[in-house]
Amino acid sequence: MNIGIVCYPTFGGSGVLATELGKALADKGHNVHFITYQQPVRLTGFSANIFYHEVRVPTYPLFDYPPYETALASTMVDVVKNNNVDLLHVHYAIPHAAAAYMAKKILERENRFIPVITTLHGTDITLVGRDKTYAPVVAFSINQSDAITAVSQDLREETYKIFDIEKEIEVIYNFVDLKRFSKRPIDAFKKVIAPHGERIILHASNFRKIKRIPDVIHIFKQLNEIIPSKLLLVGDGPERPMAEDLCRELDICDDVRFVGKQQDMEEIFAIADLFLLPSEYESFGLSALEAMAGSTPVVASHVGGLPEIIKQGENGYMAPVGNVGQMSQYAIDILKDEKTLHHFKANARKQAERFDIHRIVPQYEKLYERFLHSFSLNVV
Repeated sequence: MNIGIVCYPTFGGSGVLATELGKALADKGHNVHFITYQQPVRLTGFSANIFYHEVRVPTYPLFDYPPYETALASTMVDVVKNNNVDLLHVHYAIPHAAAAYMAKKILERENRFIPVITTLHGTDITLVGRDKTYAPVVAFSINQSDAITAVSQDLREETYKIFDIEKEIEVIYNFVDLKRFSKRPIDAFKKVIAPHGERIILHASNFRKIKRIPDVIHIFKQLNEIIPSKLLLVGDGPERPMAEDLCRELDICDDVRFVGKQQDMEEIFAIADLFLLPSEYESFGLSALEAMAGSTPVVASHVGGLPEIIKQGENGYMAPVGNVGQMSQYAIDILKDEKTLHHFKANARKQAERFDIHRIVPQYEKLYERFLHSFSLNVV
């Protein structure tokens, strides 16, 4: 099967999931064609079955904003025609679903019929997509997709609430490659971070307001007053300067490290004792799942799709958004002794097994096969 995958190439959840899906499909013998404006950050190493097609957007004095969607649609058409692509799988509705609709219509004029599958990831629906500037196009392009998937039950229901969707949305959960997160902790690495055996607390995100970075820092401060700990903040974004200022204001800089964007998260999760995710909203919480795959329990907000992966009091805890005191107490409860921490760590890993890549990727393959079969019948 020749599969075109359209995604953002960044560290965000949609780009990570799309890239890992493509790599997994390539490992199973499919030809995968990534179409995006730069090479995805998770697309490392060499695979004979993976191809990368860069979307080039010409700049002209006439354009204040180069028309990326038009260039993307044209690139899709070119890739489909010249590489015998069987279907397009677009991740994140904006602008990929709309560009795929345009490409599909162009191809149909040349008697080339190709199914388009759109996977919704979260903020493309709950934040950006509901903006009146984009909403009509988002709703239309989703409805024009041949199949729609969402990464959680919560996102599926939110999509139906926000938009007038005429088709069935199938839930195919995000996944994690458990083998990647089976590494033993690197003692020397852990010793550098926590030289006196302190607990290691972790947060990883794109540092946007929705992630509530100040809550992460305040939770850590309250925890650190009871249980000596170190905080690792992984990622970067618009909230980082504010977060650095807050750490200085609270006089906790000696116990906090900003380590920027990291690709080898499995090595960091391996040394972590607890993952904090007090977000305002998470459609699924891929970072929380990766933490659990690394045997790291999670304290998070009770929002979105997080209740679908976090089992209260088993592999972590959830509290209402903004309830820093409750989250701090939950963190203390998990870290208070080795026996309790070991219990939560074991349960975290066990829960992650439900979302292993080998369980989820076949669901996408079945979806592809169903629509390819349907299209072949229609063509005949």
